[in-house]
Amino acid sequence: MNFEQKGLRKRSITVASFFENIVKKFDIRLRRLNEVDEQKRRIHERDLHRPGLAIAGFTNLFTYKRVQIIGNTESRFLNHLSVENRNSAFENFVKFRIPCIILTNNNKLDQVLLDMATAAGIPVFATRCSSTKAIYLITDFLDEQFSQYQQYHGSMVDVYGVGVLLTGKSGLGKSEVALDLVERGHGLVADDVVVIKRRGETNALVASRNNIIDHFMEIRGLGVVDVRATFGIRAIRDKKVVQVVVELLEWSREAEYERLGLDQKTVKVLGVDLPLVQLPIFPGKNITVIIEVVALNFLLKRYAGYVAAEALTERIRTVINKDRGEKADDSSIIPEYQNDEIE
Repeated sequence: MNFEQKGLRKRSITVASFFENIVKKFDIRLRRLNEVDEQKRRIHERDLHRPGLAIAGFTNLFTYKRVQIIGNTESRFLNHLSVENRNSAFENFVKFRIPCIILTNNNKLDQVLLDMATAAGIPVFATRCSSTKAIYLITDFLDEQFSQYQQYHGSMVDVYGVGVLLTGKSGLGKSEVALDLVERGHGLVADDVVVIKRRGETNALVASRNNIIDHFMEIRGLGVVDVRATFGIRAIRDKKVVQVVVELLEWSREAEYERLGLDQKTVKVLGVDLPLVQLPIFPGKNITVIIEVVALNFLLKRYAGYVAAEALTERIRTVINKDRGEKADDSSIIPEYQNDEIE
């Protein structure tokens, strides 16, 4: 199995899309202060910028491609300047192709400065939020937008709180196994198309569904099933961290399969190593129960440090050492007994 694929990364988003989604997802109460074509302005970076030095005139290291946050410090600096110097400083500031400007803490721009931004085609927004809160929320949103992502063919299920990604060739029954898990009380994240994102530089991989397919599932011989409508809201999950990958394989007598589980296999997903369990499929094998045990074993190993294969190996080693010790004691007694008989 080769999961190593180049992660895709969104290169930019329009300011129009940014405004629409940030208002929808967060309680930031962002409002427009001018009317410009927001489709022509694009955000290329996830980081934000406080342009204090740029407004003061030092633009050598000005990261103008980022969203610009003007808070209390920047606003008071502008208000501290004379009208002529203020206009000159802001005119030099808006010469750069800035994606947009966000005023925090209900700060305002003089109409002259706002007209300068409008003439330069720069959208200006305002929010009641503090700079700290606005930066936190916007950074979180942009971090998700610019994170690495990849679509995989498979099913994603929340099993006992463990994110299990089911993979394998088409036709092996991944959807049927996922449906069986849902019927047993577990949660479906996605079926057929699983979207996996890697947030920032962390090793956390978050799986979600394709918005078009949503929670619909295709079962061969039955057709399309709406999991949410059939099993209720408890049967679905919007997102889940991927923690274990289970690959379903066609049974082969020639192939060698793991018997003890001492050698943990791993697979790379977006550059992150994840535990891999390979399960051969043949009639009569209860894959659903085995996947539940896979999830429970993962919890045991993570939170208790317990690995059944290692515990069994240690028990066998203890018995062998004990038997060897008893045999050693017997061999030391027998010669003495024989000597007594000879005497």
